[in-house]
Amino acid sequence: MRLLIGETEVPVTWEENASVEALRELCPVTIRMSMYGGFEQVGPIGQSIVRDDIQTDTSYGDIVLYSGNQIVIFYGSNSWAYTRLGHIPLSQKEMSQLLGNGDVTITLK
Repeated sequence: MRLLIGETEVPVTWEENASVEALRELCPVTIRMSMYGGFEQVGPIGQSIVRDDIQTDTSYGDIVLYSGNQIVIFYGSNSWAYTRLGHIPLSQKEMSQLLGNGDVTITLK
């Protein structure tokens, strides 16, 4: 599965779990993300998928499922109950440049 933030394709190491498999089945999908809290972008995937939430400490580059129906991509950190989906292996500066300057659109292919 490929991830584009705007027009920029980014590398992702995807988790091997039922949530990622369910997300793959939705592809291709475009999601309008919104900045939240100054450390993440959040966007609805349009339906609920299987989840296995656990209390998680996140950091920049982490991709998680929130409430079974929203994708969150971090350019900062947080702690909450999420299902891990993957990780973007870029620096904090690179993640902030991609996500920290207003709402973005992501595409999963």
